Amino acid sequence: MMVTLLGATTLVLVTLAPWVLSAAAGGKNLKSPQKVEVDVIDDNFILRWNRSEESVGNVTFSFDYQKPEMDNWIKLPGCQNMTSTKCNFSSLKLNIYDEIKLRIRAEKENTSSWCEVDSFTPFRKAQIGPPEVHLEAEDKAIVIYISPPGTEDSVMWALDRSSFTYSLVIWKNSSSVEERIENIYSRHKISKLSPETTYCLKVKAALLTSRKIGVYGPVHCIKTTVENELPPPENIEVIVQNQNYVLKWDYTYANMTFQVQWLHAFLKRKPGNHLYKWKQIPDCKNVTTTQCVFPQNTFQKGIYLLRVQASDGNNTSFWSEEIKFDTEIQASLLPPVFNIRSLSDSLHISIGAPKWSENKPVIQDYPLIYEILFWENTSKAERKIIKKKTDVTIPNLKPLTVYCVKARAHSMDEKLNKSSVFSDVVCEETKSGNTSKIWLIIGIFTVLLALPFVIYAVKVLLRCINYVFFPSLKPSSNIDEYFSEQSLKNLLLSTSEEQIEKCLIIENISTIATVEETNQTDEDHKKYSSQTSEDSGNYSNEDESENKTSEELQQDFI
Repeated sequence: MMVTLLGATTLVLVTLAPWVLSAAAGGKNLKSPQKVEVDVIDDNFILRWNRSEESVGNVTFSFDYQKPEMDNWIKLPGCQNMTSTKCNFSSLKLNIYDEIKLRIRAEKENTSSWCEVDSFTPFRKAQIGPPEVHLEAEDKAIVIYISPPGTEDSVMWALDRSSFTYSLVIWKNSSSVEERIENIYSRHKISKLSPETTYCLKVKAALLTSRKIGVYGPVHCIKTTVENELPPPENIEVIVQNQNYVLKWDYTYANMTFQVQWLHAFLKRKPGNHLYKWKQIPDCKNVTTTQCVFPQNTFQKGIYLLRVQASDGNNTSFWSEEIKFDTEIQASLLPPVFNIRSLSDSLHISIGAPKWSENKPVIQDYPLIYEILFWENTSKAERKIIKKKTDVTIPNLKPLTVYCVKARAHSMDEKLNKSSVFSDVVCEETKSGNTSKIWLIIGIFTVLLALPFVIYAVKVLLRCINYVFFPSLKPSSNIDEYFSEQSLKNLLLSTSEEQIEKCLIIENISTIATVEETNQTDEDHKKYSSQTSEDSGNYSNEDESENKTSEELQQDFI
């Protein structure tokens, strides 16, 4: 029971200790600072706050900070025991993309409760400060050199120094009429000014990618110089002729020489002086006319700046106003090159990239569509087709007819809005169409129908050839019949029976005569049969038998 009472008493004493100490000091509880604001401009971190009414006198203020990976609060360097309502903690090394927390309290004999500031990310909170500006005067122009906001070793804009764009406001010192110029880079030339006149201007920076716009810097004033004896060339423009660029300009005086220089436009984005990076165009040095011509392949794809300077041998003008030169926009679109292959009742067209005079293909990185015109060689009625593909087939044409074709290219990008001239005309004759197919089908059917007759005729011809040139050793059919089984039996009969039959025939004289004639005929037949047998190599047994019988009859008659 006693232990419990002692514990309770200790807890009350500890809880009331701050109030007892404050009362013993004769003070009151301090209120926390109000309206704490954080300003981040470039790499400068500034804290501002308001005092409470009770925190007047020898009251100081202190800040703590905490990072996401921390569990404890750490004293903020540069913002401890501050007697003013402002402090700078730019010396703190922070990751500008990490969130940070701050808290502040008032301190005197006692301390106020902590007042936490809303957490923030430095990069998102940061504002763009005014850039540094350096001016150079000419007689009718002012050259402006702009350095990005922050310092060279700036952490806040380390990744964006070359991404800044600038805008300015310029006016005559003797007038309140202002002129605004937007989207300029780290080096800019303002032309068409008056000599010996004071101009004032102010500049601000912007990061369009981060949607940050800075504030205007201080006002800078400068006076233009006395007018130069030789004015700079004016009205510079680039046009395209065939496969060349033609750079033209205007100039007041005659008997002058000119030179033209170029610079990569992206260098204008980079801070610093790029005067020594300008290069001479070889075909535009010491020209005596107000134009120069150079081939399109002098420049690769990109954006460039061009400037012109005049000289009379003793004096030299200032450089002209710089013009932007975009090869994609300025370059002419060359006509396409194509080949034609004749098909049945159609033409197949293969479109290729155009080529320079050195037979090098032109590289065009933007999409194209092709307009193709074709017509019969004997007619002027043109037909048109438009295709995105480089392989085009023109169908349903007349067979064995000469067609002529020409084509040109159009850019699909509406911003470029460019078209080439038409290519040379190419003519090609179509091949025979469906007629040949019909005749082929008819021929196939004819062959199929005639094939049985051909086979039969060949078979008969082969049989005749075999019979004539390769006869069979087997006797003919009439001989086989004669030497049949019954015939052989007749030959084996006795001669007496044969004589009896013949004797019955010759009982009258007419029969004898007939026999004589028969004998004579048999002799002739024997001779013929003998000759025939000699030719064929075979002898007839029947003839021999009949001759022998005739001789026997004659002997009996005598």
